[in-house]
Amino acid sequence: MTGGNRDCEKDPAGAPEPGLAQEDRRVVETALRCLGTHSCEACDVCRLLCPDLAITRHPATGRIEIDLDYCKGCGICAAFCPRGAIRMELESDAVAA
Repeated sequence: MTGGNRDCEKDPAGAPEPGLAQEDRRVVETALRCLGTHSCEACDVCRLLCPDLAITRHPATGRIEIDLDYCKGCGICAAFCPRGAIRMELESDAVAA
């Protein structure tokens, strides 16, 4: 992964249409949370699985942050993210130099 701190942002799009029964509405909301547009829903899966404690939740905004100074690049967060919101990238030689 490259850069400094990375934020994962919530995606407000994709709310269930009005008029659905409450139970159907919950099912749609759950499906959208896990199968939506590949944006972070701050579910904490990555934070709980990170062996280096490099992933935290910002105290004021509640957004997930990845501290690349502590991340060793194991990829557990990317592998288990239910939304696919985290992807691993090789650092270029220019960034590493």
